[in-house]
Amino acid sequence: MDLNQLDKDLTTITELRIQLSKITYADPEYDDIEEQLHDLEDHFNDVFGDELEAELEKIYDALDSDNEVLLPSAYLANNYTPMLPDANGVVTYEVKGREGVPIESEQFDGQDVRIVLVPNPARFVMQINGKSLKDLWRSR
Repeated sequence: MDLNQLDKDLTTITELRIQLSKITYADPEYDDIEEQLHDLEDHFNDVFGDELEAELEKIYDALDSDNEVLLPSAYLANNYTPMLPDANGVVTYEVKGREGVPIESEQFDGQDVRIVLVPNPARFVMQINGKSLKDLWRSR
């Protein structure tokens, strides 16, 4: 898996999601951006799906979850908050609130546990009760 391309594609999707969240359905660009976003997500699943699903299988096993692993794009958040660029100019993102895919595990009885996909570096993050707590997998 080309991890640099993974981050690049994931960042493009994230930026489009941010752009889409800032406009309304009435905006003349909304449909075009949404269609472009869906095409990119489909391509992302085609290119990286098998490898990311294998990583998700390992995560679900470690969390002792019986939930089905979904396509990687399902783990994308609806809202990302860009952070300040690092020394290399790379922007990372934060996810706030209850985003991602809910999972059930007796390890976290009664808590809202979710897995969300975040770029730069690409990573699956565990959220508990709306707070990002732990990287479950990182691309680098």
